[in-house]
Amino acid sequence: MDKLPKRPANYVPLSPVGFLPRASAVYGDRTSVVYGRLKFTWSQTHERCRRLAAALVSLGVRKNDVVSVLAPNVPATYEMHFAVPMAAAVLNNINTRLDAKAVAVILRHAQAKVLFVDYEYVRLAHDALQIVADAGAPVPLVAVIDDIERPTGVRLGLFKLEYEALVSNGDPAAELPLLADEWDAVALNYTSGTTSAPKGVVYSHRGAYLNTMGQLLSWGVGNEPVYLWTLPMFHCNGWALTWGMAARGGVNVCIRQNRAADVYRAISDYGVTHMCCAPVVFNILLEGEARRLAAPVHVLTGGAPPTAALLDRVERIGFKVTHSYGLTEATGPAMACEWRHQWDLLPLPERSRLKARQGVSVLSLADASVVDSNTMGSVPRDGNSLGEIVLRGSSLMKGYLDNPEANEKAFKGGWFMTGDVGVVHPDGYIEIKDRSKDVIISGGENICSKELEEVLLQHPAVADAAVVAMPHPHWGETPCAFLVAKDKAAELCKDEVIAFCRERMSRFMVPRKVVVTDALPRNALGKIEKVKLRDAARKSAVSRL
Repeated sequence: MDKLPKRPANYVPLSPVGFLPRASAVYGDRTSVVYGRLKFTWSQTHERCRRLAAALVSLGVRKNDVVSVLAPNVPATYEMHFAVPMAAAVLNNINTRLDAKAVAVILRHAQAKVLFVDYEYVRLAHDALQIVADAGAPVPLVAVIDDIERPTGVRLGLFKLEYEALVSNGDPAAELPLLADEWDAVALNYTSGTTSAPKGVVYSHRGAYLNTMGQLLSWGVGNEPVYLWTLPMFHCNGWALTWGMAARGGVNVCIRQNRAADVYRAISDYGVTHMCCAPVVFNILLEGEARRLAAPVHVLTGGAPPTAALLDRVERIGFKVTHSYGLTEATGPAMACEWRHQWDLLPLPERSRLKARQGVSVLSLADASVVDSNTMGSVPRDGNSLGEIVLRGSSLMKGYLDNPEANEKAFKGGWFMTGDVGVVHPDGYIEIKDRSKDVIISGGENICSKELEEVLLQHPAVADAAVVAMPHPHWGETPCAFLVAKDKAAELCKDEVIAFCRERMSRFMVPRKVVVTDALPRNALGKIEKVKLRDAARKSAVSRL
């Protein structure tokens, strides 16, 4: 058997890009993308992606060059998930909620060759590019994604490039680079762009393909779904469902913002069957005019566990919720709370408690476990013994770009160390109990408390600082800062501290509440006891926006 070699007919590199030509062949006349009054079919999307890929090659884009995009969920963002890797380049989706400094850090670290920017984000991109230029770093080519139906005419950069013009001028019959190795990079996503050394997470074609297949199977997505883009595509490439919708011949319904009226209108007008979102989107839908859905809509949610009360409210109006757990390094969701039919017979509070658990590994992973990080031995399945959640599988990232120290720390004993602390229940389902990295999840966005603390300690009147998560009825969690003043006799102005933060970080990271205290609680080793601070923050949680 060892004498049977790999051949071109029986060994083809795995890549999610291959889902597009198949969609064109099988679902060519079916709608692929809807955006306002604009519609494309799968055959049109395939041709447009080939045109854009050819245009990128003509601009000098080559293998492993990074093509960045700063845009909301518009057709161009979707198309670049195929067109960029078709040109052998690497797609870098930038979080549109970041400020100019954070965007500039990403552009510099990624060494972006081309930057596509939506017309509404031109000012943000301009400021970020200015920072890049002032630092003496190479500035990428820039192309504006203008409004197709009502062009604004806004342009940026030396060559005044525009997305639709590039698509129109590209040759759909041009010969494009072939993928030779499935381990080649397909995407570059960032866990953080707020420091001088952010973590750039590199995905392989193989990992993205396997995770896409895993998501479709774990979530039970059949053919021809209608998918509403309420999850930003910059979040782990839309949890791999950018590629997944092509695999299933789905309709991608794109909206720029998650306004309740727009979401309900899209569900009604297009017969939406599936969507993904952080729990904060549920709050938006319930705060608006909550409507009983004509047909069930399946929702995959993650970022923060939805409360039992929230699950009850959204499921009563027709949303069928599946809870997942993931992280950027896992190419999106790594675990899902796979529902057992026998649980349907349980009372609602018990069902909600079970559904709030992070669940079991998706099929693309080889394994997921909870271990003692010192011995690497598995903790008992008792629902009480704490350990670190670890993952293993081909859908995990290749590694952090240009960060060997972080790679050595993340990969240990044949596992990827998530940094999240959890338990394993007797039925094998995993539940997160705490975050060892002190990550705050606000509206689906990860905020590292350490980064906020470093900024706060730069304030001339702050002697000590600690930031913890505080419950928020809309965003799920928001940062709460506990500060010790250098001069105990002088009053530390809380509003001035918040203004100080706004000048140095993205708006969603700014603490919603500042508490001035005489001293931070510390244990015998001198470490801040954040459990006590979380309890204090929980008691004084923000009750309104």
